Amino acid sequence: MKLNRASLWSLEEYAERRDDFRHEVMAYKKNRRIALGEHATLLFEDEKTIKYQIQEMLRAEKIFDSAGINEELDAYNPLIPDGENWKATMLIEYPDEVERATALGRMPGVEHKVWAKIGDNEPVYAIANEDLERSTDEKTAAVHFLRFELGTGNCAALKAGAQLSLGVESEVLPYSVVVDKTSVASLVADLD
Repeated sequence: MKLNRASLWSLEEYAERRDDFRHEVMAYKKNRRIALGEHATLLFEDEKTIKYQIQEMLRAEKIFDSAGINEELDAYNPLIPDGENWKATMLIEYPDEVERATALGRMPGVEHKVWAKIGDNEPVYAIANEDLERSTDEKTAAVHFLRFELGTGNCAALKAGAQLSLGVESEVLPYSVVVDKTSVASLVADLD
């Protein structure tokens, strides 16, 4: 499902709803945020998380004209899952700016090494940054947009209760985790 102008609140209405909606979305994101070790996080996006992002952008930039709203919709709608995939924002986080710059310089291309494994099936590697390249030969960016194309078999396995593992194959960020059932249930809801 994609968002359209009718899906959004006006700036005035959003101002009235913002506190409640923000609390709702922050609680909702807890089950969609998966840590890949100490320095990387995947935030799985969907219609609700993207609606929040768009509403916040419209508010911050004071965008109320049709062209501006449509521009935000065009930018963010591609981040909503399509039924047999997940879309996630990957954040590489180091609080210290110097440490972050050094770490990002040690992991160019790490965004192409993130995987999801469902049950005993082969891992599905994320397709990264379809909108623009965010890495060079010298470094990677701190934010990446990933798409996991799961396919019918993996979707069926997840719906039947198969275990989900997520990880990254990197000398700098080697990590894998078995995702808890509450988070899996939230992610399975994207597969319709």
